[in-house]
Amino acid sequence: MPASARELRALVFDVFGTVVDWRGSIIREGRRLGRARRLRVDWPAFADAWRAGYRPAMARVRSGELGWTSIDALHRMILDDLLRQFRIAGLSEAEKDHLNRAWHRLRPWPDARGGLARLKRGFTIATLSNGNVALLVNMAKHARLPWDCVLSAELFRHYKPDPEAYLGAARLLGLEPRQLMLVAAHKDDLFAAKACGLRTAFVRRPLEFGPQVRTDLRAERAFDFNVDDFFDLAARLLPGKP
Repeated sequence: MPASARELRALVFDVFGTVVDWRGSIIREGRRLGRARRLRVDWPAFADAWRAGYRPAMARVRSGELGWTSIDALHRMILDDLLRQFRIAGLSEAEKDHLNRAWHRLRPWPDARGGLARLKRGFTIATLSNGNVALLVNMAKHARLPWDCVLSAELFRHYKPDPEAYLGAARLLGLEPRQLMLVAAHKDDLFAAKACGLRTAFVRRPLEFGPQVRTDLRAERAFDFNVDDFFDLAARLLPGKP
């Protein structure tokens, strides 16, 4: 273990794409709806478009254009536009709400449950996600994710990569930033956390955006760890422990 990581007390995890497979999950939910309502929709394109609206929507909040707005509400704003764009008509309000809450039912990557359980033996583990608290709690129950606690940007009224999210997580856990590590599949998130004094672990998720999209999976010397999955991270942080 690098000397810089020996003070670690807790790990916080980005969730969408790092812990759960948002793309595959949204495609499955869309196809299920499509079969039930006989809709002809390119669901992979729909999932990609929904996710593509995520950062611009958060940017409107971060810039002050919108007041504080939860991810559930932002997802619904994007969804309403997509229903028009993809010419999906005739859904009831209950069906729209159920589809929007597909983000509460995302499936974990294959290593997530077991890897988190192993890491939990040595550290406090928590989310640090832009997802709102209700979303993250529902997802944890649905996917059986063994968090010690759920931390959300909603608690700080600042979306990542605002420093308030990273420093707020350390404060709520009673830790100095150097005692906390962000685990994420997204380098911009990790660089922002590092700038706040947190330790960092980059997890490669080559299929996050689908098999046709090549993502930057190169190791970064700036990060404390560059790993292939949560089991790999556990082996580095807890050597000799099963």
